Amino acid sequence: MAILIDETKRVLVQGITGREGKARTKLMLEFGTQVVAGCTPGKGGQEVLDVPVFDTIEEAKENVGQIDVSVIFVPAPLVKSAALEAIATGIGLLVIVPDRVPLYDVMEIAAAAKAAGTRFVGPNTLGVLSVGRAVLGMIGGRAASAREWFKPGRTGVASRSGGMTSSTGYYLSQAGIGLSTLVHVGGDSIIGTPLPDVVELFEADEDTDSVVMFGEIGGTQEERVADLIEQGKFTKPLVAYVGGAAAKEGTRFSHAGAIIEGGRGTHAGKVARLREVGATVVESFGELPETAKRVLNGKK
Repeated sequence: MAILIDETKRVLVQGITGREGKARTKLMLEFGTQVVAGCTPGKGGQEVLDVPVFDTIEEAKENVGQIDVSVIFVPAPLVKSAALEAIATGIGLLVIVPDRVPLYDVMEIAAAAKAAGTRFVGPNTLGVLSVGRAVLGMIGGRAASAREWFKPGRTGVASRSGGMTSSTGYYLSQAGIGLSTLVHVGGDSIIGTPLPDVVELFEADEDTDSVVMFGEIGGTQEERVADLIEQGKFTKPLVAYVGGAAAKEGTRFSHAGAIIEGGRGTHAGKVARLREVGATVVESFGELPETAKRVLNGKK
């Protein structure tokens, strides 16, 4: 078992004929993802890396059958139409990679997804990787490095930073901690699957025993994870790092979704709340691997 993606899921790539679409499809295929079709309006009838390309998702489904996931690699202004098409055709999971998607477009996508019972990750996400099984998006960059960096095991990674998703996974693996699934939730102010949703998925995953979380200032995702722990909805060991300790109110830290406003979303507040409910929070990123190892061995 894994969360969100495994080798059995049938994947469509929207924007497969573009530069990013081609490059990331190569990564996904070489890592073991079952990419069954691509979709680019006006490019139907072509092939990319032996994957058939269609003008519409409906046409793709008519030709290849069931599609479980769409990974979207189209320019930001076109993301809304691509996502709404995927939702309308009954695809259950969307991974929206592009950044700079207009806020009101994301709000429309979120409303349509909620009405249809569809989940989406992103926008502005590197994606999801289940170690040794499949990847959606661009975590690892190349299949060879992704296989080398991330070792299989029973610890999940949930992160608000794309680059630090890979770094967290790499350093945990170097410390001898094997991983189940890595999820970059996305860096924008509105995202489809925030940290609380990810840790709930890990709670239900029989193959994940603990979670390492990379948080940031801004918003309330980390505080809502703490709420889940307090409510008994997340019961597995959680080790966390929260970036942005030196940031002051009004600061934007790395991403659109990492802004301190009105005294909310502060580093101190997030750390205090997580510790209050029993999570282990480290002061520096470098402490994360060894601290996680101690926690997994039942030591504080």
